[in-house]
Amino acid sequence: MSIRPFRDINRKKTRVINVGNVKIGGDNPISVQSMTNTLTKDVLETVKQINKIEEAGADLVRVSCPDQDSTKSLKEIVKSINIPLIADIHFHYKRAIEAANNGASCLRINPGNIGEKNKIMEVVKAAKDNGCSIRIGVNAGSLEKDILEKFKEPCPEALVESAIRNIEILENEDFFNLKVSVKSSDVFLSIGAYRKLSEKVNYPLHLGITEAGSFLPGTIKSSIGFGSLLLDGIGDTIRVSLSDDPVEEIKVGNEILKSLNLRHRGVKIISCPSCARQAFPVINTVKILEEKLSNIKTPITLSIIGCVVNGPGEASMTDIGITGGGKGNNMLYLSGVQKEKVLSDKIIDRVVEEVQKKAKEIEDQ
Repeated sequence: MSIRPFRDINRKKTRVINVGNVKIGGDNPISVQSMTNTLTKDVLETVKQINKIEEAGADLVRVSCPDQDSTKSLKEIVKSINIPLIADIHFHYKRAIEAANNGASCLRINPGNIGEKNKIMEVVKAAKDNGCSIRIGVNAGSLEKDILEKFKEPCPEALVESAIRNIEILENEDFFNLKVSVKSSDVFLSIGAYRKLSEKVNYPLHLGITEAGSFLPGTIKSSIGFGSLLLDGIGDTIRVSLSDDPVEEIKVGNEILKSLNLRHRGVKIISCPSCARQAFPVINTVKILEEKLSNIKTPITLSIIGCVVNGPGEASMTDIGITGGGKGNNMLYLSGVQKEKVLSDKIIDRVVEEVQKKAKEIEDQ
C-alpha cells in the first residue's frame, strides 16, 4: 500500500548518461550521492567510509584527488566497493587522467580550469578510453575572473554562462557523456541558476546547495532548494552538503526524494509530533524504530500515531500502522485493516516483526 501523491511530478527528460553501472537522466531514478572526508590515499579508511555511505542508501560516491597518491589509491579502492566512484579534480589535468585510468567512473572537473586545449584533449581521451563520464561543477565561490568582472557578483546568469562555456569546451572535443551542476550556498541563487540552465541544456543536472552548513540548517536549506527544483521536474542526481557525517547526507537526500514520492527505498515513517493525548512515547518509539529498520531496503510505509484522532486515518493509507489507545491497548493495522491490540511495551518488537515480514513478502513476489 502506498500513499497516492497529491501531485505527480513531470520530470524533464534529459539526456541519459552512464556513471559506471548507474544511469543518470531520462526516466531513470534520481540518484543520491555523497563525498568522503577521509584522506583518499588512506585506502582502508576511505573504503570503510564508502561502505557505510553505500549501506545508508547511496548510489554514487565522490572522493577528492588533490595529489598523485590519491589517484593511485583509486585502483585499490574500486576493488573493495560496489558503487561507482567519482573523482573530484580541480586543476591538474594529470590527476584527471590518472583517475580515469585507475577506475573512476566519473570526473568532476571544470574544463576551463584544466589549461591549454591539448591538456583538455588528453583528459577527454582518457575519459573516452575508460568509459568515464564528466561532471562540470560550477560553483558561485570559484567563478572565472572575467565572468565575475562582467556580472560584478555571483548571480544565476553568471553561473549559467560559466556552465555553458565549459559545456562547449567538451562538446568541441566531441564529448557529450556529461552532467552539470551550478551550485551556491545561497538557496535562491542556486534555484535561479538551475532553472535558467535547465531551459538552455538537455544534459542531466546534479543538484546541490553547496556549503549548506551543519546538520539542521543544511538539511533545511537543501530541502527548500531541492524541493523547489524537483517539483519543477528539474534534477537527475542530488548531493546534500552537510558539515556532518557523509552518512547523514545520504539519509537526508533519500528522505527528500521519498517525501516527494520520487524515491521508494526503505521504510517511510509517518509519525505525529506527540501531545498530551499520546498513549505511548511516540518520539522515543520513532527514534528506536528508525534505527532498527535502517537496514530495510524494501519500500514500506509505516504510521506511528499516538492517539485515535488521526491514527486510524493515517493507518488506512500505510502498509503497517500503530494507533495509540486507552490503557495501553494500542491498535495494529495491516494494509489499513485493524489486526490486533498491542501493549505499549510491545510496540517496537511487534512493528519490527511486521516490517520484516512485509519486506520478505514483497521481495518474494
